[in-house]
Amino acid sequence: MQLRRFVAAARHLHFAHAARELGIPRPTLLATIREMEAELGTELFDSSAPTTQLTPAGAELLVDAERRLQKSADAAAASAAKPGGKAKASKGKGRAPAVKGERKAGRPRQGR
Repeated sequence: MQLRRFVAAARHLHFAHAARELGIPRPTLLATIREMEAELGTELFDSSAPTTQLTPAGAELLVDAERRLQKSADAAAASAAKPGGKAKASKGKGRAPAVKGERKAGRPRQGR
């Protein structure tokens, strides 16, 4: 989840746009980026620049993160059920819906 958020922010280079794409609030995205920076011990975005820019460490992480996410997506697609195949029939008799006015099969009509 952190990698997806980082990749969105790095692609947009605009935290509000990335947060909108991810469907999360901007402060949540910023908190995630700050957590990643604390874990890695380096800044990923240049805060001194007039516009949002990646640091060299951030650019390196972006390449690695995109590769990891693609690998994960490929693995998920490979493990998904393949389309087609044999249709599964229901087991047992089951019950057909009753139609008003129709006689029930196997039962004699009830006298009055």
